[in-house]
Amino acid sequence: MKGTDFIESLLAKPYWLIDVLPKQVPAGSAGQYFKAERYFLSWLDEISWKFARVLIRLNCYYDIQVSTDGETWILNESPEDQARRFEESATAHSPLSILIGSDAALITFSGDDHYMALYNPDEELLKLVRQCAQAEGLFVWGPKQP
Repeated sequence: MKGTDFIESLLAKPYWLIDVLPKQVPAGSAGQYFKAERYFLSWLDEISWKFARVLIRLNCYYDIQVSTDGETWILNESPEDQARRFEESATAHSPLSILIGSDAALITFSGDDHYMALYNPDEELLKLVRQCAQAEGLFVWGPKQP
């Protein structure tokens, strides 16, 4: 059974962000990142709908399992339920864990960020995630990996 240890093992894998920004903002940037971040978070409901639509698109190609606690998983929810779950997560600032395909890849959404993290995707999944994110005006970028 998939549990928190299983999720922890995926969280140690390489990751990419699905974000409203096209790349990492450098430390000490001359811009106003923190003001922009507050602005983005003020429309988190809209961003969470974009995330839900990315996932709904992915679910056309892969099985999707969603968990709010890392222990109980729901397989292939209806698109309406997936969208509602993201909306509830953003409202309650509660995390979601999403397994994609054969459980080798994981997406996490903290419920209160303007990005989702994608862990351990293969090249095919990463390419599809980029296309689905682009359709929603989102970006996929990878921070420097250890």
